[in-house]
Amino acid sequence: MRLKTSTIRFAVVAVTATASTAVFAQLGGNRGGEPVELSEIRIIPAEQTIDPNYAVPQTSWGDPLIQGHWSTDDMRGVSGQRPEEYGEQETLSEEDFLARAQNQQRGRNSAVETETFLRNEWGTRTFGFSSLVVDPPNGRQPGATEAGQALAAANRSGGTFGSRNFHVFTDFSMYDRCISRGMNGGTGATIYGNGIIIAQSPNSVAITYEMIHETRVVPLDDRPHLPINVKQYAGNGRGYWDGDTLVIETIGFNPRVRVGSVTPSDQMKTVERIRRVDEEMIEYRITYDDPVSLQDPYTMRVMWTTQPDYYVWEYGCHEGNGAVGHSLSGERTYERQVAEAIAAGTVPPGRDGDVYRGPSAEARIFDINAGE
Repeated sequence: MRLKTSTIRFAVVAVTATASTAVFAQLGGNRGGEPVELSEIRIIPAEQTIDPNYAVPQTSWGDPLIQGHWSTDDMRGVSGQRPEEYGEQETLSEEDFLARAQNQQRGRNSAVETETFLRNEWGTRTFGFSSLVVDPPNGRQPGATEAGQALAAANRSGGTFGSRNFHVFTDFSMYDRCISRGMNGGTGATIYGNGIIIAQSPNSVAITYEMIHETRVVPLDDRPHLPINVKQYAGNGRGYWDGDTLVIETIGFNPRVRVGSVTPSDQMKTVERIRRVDEEMIEYRITYDDPVSLQDPYTMRVMWTTQPDYYVWEYGCHEGNGAVGHSLSGERTYERQVAEAIAAGTVPPGRDGDVYRGPSAEARIFDINAGE
């Protein structure tokens, strides 16, 4: 990583010290604890290390070179919506930036030094963005329309993290069923699996998201979009080069998978702009426009970056995945328990929706793999 010290500066915005703690909580939470030593790469906002004169390398056929293994891990802790205290300021105050850097450093230290099988990925850089949303200028997502809310209700499937009952397999989300996360894999960072692979050819670009292992193949040869009645989980994209920027226009989304913050209608269109700005960074911008579901369009900016020794392997989502079968059998067991309690004149058992809390003291432990 190259620190271009001649261009380093902090953009300090008018946020009071009293408000700072509350603002930082909105900007990505706080792991707390004693101050830790920041790695050199986190000392300043990562966007300030970008050389404005960077020349994008070219493929052998002359297109900008963007292929490789990238990640959104450095976006952890950057909130989607901007705290109202920041107004139209896209950059954190120095105080909030350093608080974020400390938070991310603690997270990475914990991941490297103490976490085991369920390791969180924290990235290596800290960006000074006050939000992922950059348009509208206040960094706030517009709300859904009434039609959009109705469309969401008609296609809602909370899955194992929701509160609805499980009767058939379609009650589970596409995520539960290892089918799709749509285009959302490139627009933020979850606990792990945030890798992105880009592969290029003269007439297409392929983008693979690590989690749920989807690959979008985007033609660059001026072919028309598929008919609007053809619905795909990640939509039907067509791309072209605008200078050093790859522009992808996508329509034809399946409403079972949310696109950005909304359930897409037949009129949903996204425009992605993918531009390499550094040897180790790609700036990714996506505009969501759906006059049926969204009150107004909005745009998000995410940085895709390299990570040391990061390589995307197969995301074996269905290896040992018993979520659907176990949840359905558990629901049938619960129904029997309720019926038995009613027949006996006792209080039916309640539901406990906290999947992260340990079992109660009286819980019976059994080996599900042994057929118990």
